[in-house]
Amino acid sequence: MKAVEMQLKALFFDVFGTCVDWRNSIAREAAEFGSMHGIRNVDWFRFSDAWRGLYEPQMERVRSGERAWSKLDTLHLESLKIVLERFRIFDVGNEALDNLNRAWHRLDPWPDVVEGLTRLKTQYIVAPNSNGNISLIVNMAKRAGLPWDVILGAETARAYKPTPEAYLRNVELLGLAPEEVMMVAAHNGDLAAARVCDLRTCFVLRPQEHGPEQTSDLMAARNYDIEVRDFCDLAMRLDC
Repeated sequence: MKAVEMQLKALFFDVFGTCVDWRNSIAREAAEFGSMHGIRNVDWFRFSDAWRGLYEPQMERVRSGERAWSKLDTLHLESLKIVLERFRIFDVGNEALDNLNRAWHRLDPWPDVVEGLTRLKTQYIVAPNSNGNISLIVNMAKRAGLPWDVILGAETARAYKPTPEAYLRNVELLGLAPEEVMMVAAHNGDLAAARVCDLRTCFVLRPQEHGPEQTSDLMAARNYDIEVRDFCDLAMRLDC
C-alpha cells in the first residue's frame, strides 16, 4: 500500500450511499411531506426505495443517447411524479413537488464522514465524483458540513457513472493521471468501472444503505487497493 500511497494526490468519493444515508433521509422528508398534506397509511421507506429504484433506469436513458443530457435534479423530479402516481398520491402542487424533490439536497451524512473527510483533506484533494448535479452536491455539502476541495461529478464530466468519461474527465480537470486518484465507494460496480480507467480503488462498507435487509455490496467483490469499514478507518490507513 505504501507505493500506492506515495502516488496518490486526490480521493474521489461516491456520494449517495457512500457519504450520505439517502434512504433514511428521504423517508424522513417524505413522511414530513405526507404529514403536511394529510397523507396517511404510506410506508415511506418503500416510497424512498421506489424513488431510488428509478435512479439507474433514468440515467441509462441519458447514457444510451435515448434522451439529451439532463441533470439529476430533472431526472429525480420525473421519477418523483411516477412514484407519487404509483402510491396513488395526486394533486400535489408544483411548490410542494419541488420542495420534496430537493430532499436529495438535504441528505444526512453517515456518522464517520465529516471527521474522515476532514482528516483526509489534510494530505489529499478530496472531491465528490457523484452523479448528482453541482447545485445538489453544493447544497448537501453546506448543510452537512462536507469539506470538499472541489465539486466534480456527472455535470462537470457531462457523463453519468459508470461510463469511463465520468472518471477520466474529472481526473483530467485536476491535471492528474488516473493512477494518482483513488475512487472511494460502497458499490462494487462503481469501483470496477473506476479500476478499468486505471484509478486506484477503495471499498468502504455501508451495510445499512438499503436498510436492515440489504443483500448487495456487503463485501468487496474484487481485490481493491484498500478495503475499510468507514472514512476514519481510511484516514488511519493513509496516515491522516
